[in-house]
Amino acid sequence: MPRVRVSSSARLHVGFQNLSLSRERLYGGVGVSLAEPRTTVTAEPAETVRCDDDLVDRYAGIACELLGVDGAAVDVETRLPRHVGLGSGTQLALATLAAVAVAHDRDARVRKRAPSMERGGRSGVGVAAFESGGIIVDAGHPTERFTTAPPDAGDWTVPAVLARHPIPEAWRFLLVLPDATVGRSGDDEDESIRSVVERADPSIADELASLLVQQLLPAAAEGRLDAFGDAIGEFGRLNGAWYADEQGGVYRPPAGRLIDELRSVPSVRGVGQSSWGPAVYGLTDAARAPQAKRAAREALNSAGVDGDVRIVAGTNDGATVDRR
Repeated sequence: MPRVRVSSSARLHVGFQNLSLSRERLYGGVGVSLAEPRTTVTAEPAETVRCDDDLVDRYAGIACELLGVDGAAVDVETRLPRHVGLGSGTQLALATLAAVAVAHDRDARVRKRAPSMERGGRSGVGVAAFESGGIIVDAGHPTERFTTAPPDAGDWTVPAVLARHPIPEAWRFLLVLPDATVGRSGDDEDESIRSVVERADPSIADELASLLVQQLLPAAAEGRLDAFGDAIGEFGRLNGAWYADEQGGVYRPPAGRLIDELRSVPSVRGVGQSSWGPAVYGLTDAARAPQAKRAAREALNSAGVDGDVRIVAGTNDGATVDRR
């Protein structure tokens, strides 16, 4: 029987274009696909669903039902750390769907089926990263459908990709994962987002729209590292103003302390918090990467926090599928 291996990468979520109900489009994610760390899942046909991981077992069951197949034996080789801001849930769900589909010689149709896998309900960045990587901006959802009470699970379409640009080969991303309480997810995240949306200041969305069109997208299209870094740093800071009451500040502790330390480092631009954190990122290049990594270690020490520091490349490719 064919055994299929699907590997997909992490993503950074810089923020949303709008969280105010007074604007026509809600959400609209902006993010970047990383070459690593990665989620890797293998699957082969089976008479029933078999997986030692409870979450993946559930994803595999949904996938088999969607595909109209009896079952699959699924294993998780590697997985992203959960709920730290790297998009672990989406990559795990979609990798499982794709592995089960290809093992049964079916078309995964990931974008269409992602809502049934409970993915793409707000941001479309994770789905687009799985498909093609790169710098991604999605179109968001019509506000009249995504009020403070969003549609039932699966009753949506994944936001269309509004813009995608390749990540220059020389760019590197500083990734700092402090040892801290994981970010919000599930019902807690839904409740927090609902609270934010109910009182979101629409003027922030107007600032973000100008920043996106006048600075972020031109810098991405032209591959200007410093300008792109400055744009995503400001984009993330403005997003944090929406979340301040929910996470204890523009950035959640200890991300705020690390970001303050790293903003003054010459080798790093565009420092921010990915999603709910605690992951902190910055933009550098291959030549300045060693200095950036040392500065991140010093920032952790200064904050009195342990953690992992990595320098990773971006990726302009989607998930890989290996049929053995």
